[in-house]
Amino acid sequence: MERLVMQKLLDWKNSKYRKPLILKGVRQVGKTWLLKEFAKRRYGNMAYFNFDENPEYKQFFESTKDVERILQNLMMASGEVIKRDSPEDTLIVFDEIQECPNALNTLKYFCENTPHYHVACAGSLLGIALSKPASFPVGKVDFLEIMPMTFTEFLMANGDGNFAAYMDSVDRIEPIPEAFFNPLYEKLKMYFVTGGMPESVRSWTQDRNVELMQQVLSNILGAYERDFAKHPDPKDFPKISLIWKSIPSQLARENKKFIYKVVKEGARAREYEDALQWLCDANLTYKIYRSTAPGLPISAYDDLSAFKLYMADVGLLRRLSLLAPSAFGEGNRLFVEFKGALSENYVLQALQNQFEVMPRYWTMDNPRYEVDFLIQRENEILPVEVKSESNVESRSLKKYKEKYEDKVKLRVRFSLNNPRLDDDLLNIPLFMADHADRIIGMALERI
Repeated sequence: MERLVMQKLLDWKNSKYRKPLILKGVRQVGKTWLLKEFAKRRYGNMAYFNFDENPEYKQFFESTKDVERILQNLMMASGEVIKRDSPEDTLIVFDEIQECPNALNTLKYFCENTPHYHVACAGSLLGIALSKPASFPVGKVDFLEIMPMTFTEFLMANGDGNFAAYMDSVDRIEPIPEAFFNPLYEKLKMYFVTGGMPESVRSWTQDRNVELMQQVLSNILGAYERDFAKHPDPKDFPKISLIWKSIPSQLARENKKFIYKVVKEGARAREYEDALQWLCDANLTYKIYRSTAPGLPISAYDDLSAFKLYMADVGLLRRLSLLAPSAFGEGNRLFVEFKGALSENYVLQALQNQFEVMPRYWTMDNPRYEVDFLIQRENEILPVEVKSESNVESRSLKKYKEKYEDKVKLRVRFSLNNPRLDDDLLNIPLFMADHADRIIGMALERI
């Protein structure tokens, strides 16, 4: 399977400012596979050390910070080879690095004393966050966030690179020929079923096995729930689990604002906020705050008491919701199921890959209006609505423009309709969400 993040790994390899690299991301998002595949493609050799499989490697980091001595011990214990005469030809991989905080700390000395070595690490974001603060080499490492596979990557894995190439080639806002539109719509439904976790994508694209894909997603969810038990404070474990299982119910509500009482009757914020923060720190969930006004920086206008909670992957959300894959064949049911929550989760994943700042959302009461997301693109705040039915009347976008007319250059709507620009209202087909930034750029040029 092809991952577009490979280009970022190549940029890191070729950078004269290269530091040891840490790949962050949720469990089973493909970090180890990426490093092994990258080594295979771009290096003559890989020296691989896994601190979970080989806990005995940890001792080499306890008595010394001398990089050369550590590497010599690791080579002797493992049989791996690091060529001293051509270090740039070997990728040194430390896997499950959260299991060895001393190795994490030693990255500082790789950066300062032996920058000629190419060192890349994979590990649980949560484990790294929970390691002792004193052990973290601040400013001495590069980070790369690994997200679930995008719809574009799903198409390439599914043998539909021609459709991915077509969307990439779109350079004006005009209707898409039916020969592309209809198949892309059908394939997006399948992506909602599989999600972007690499093993789930593989079970469908290579084996066409729905039962296997369902089992893979169940196994991943089970692995996450076992991770909840690793939280340092045992009393938070049941709270984390309750919040996690409440997410489909939270998103099924008309007003998707997170309500603690949905987690458990009588639950209060102060009892559950640590458990919720744990899920966000692990990148298993994304907290989207309500914005009180479209100002810069967007974070200055956060209402910290109101937020929506989404999951890291649309396929995991579908599986946790127990929505059967058979919905794939029922028109646009997948898109509208529990108030379009799958569509919103999918769009959020796509936007996160393209914009540096986490999106927000906006609401107004009496009568109620809600704009699903606000995105910050350079110095513009753009309102975004996600429509998953054929009715695409954008009452909330209209109200938002009335209220902030002097601040609204462009309004964006994702729907099942063709690309179109009506005055300042841009429609983007849901299946082109990966290209939102580029299409928004075209619209702003035209305006």
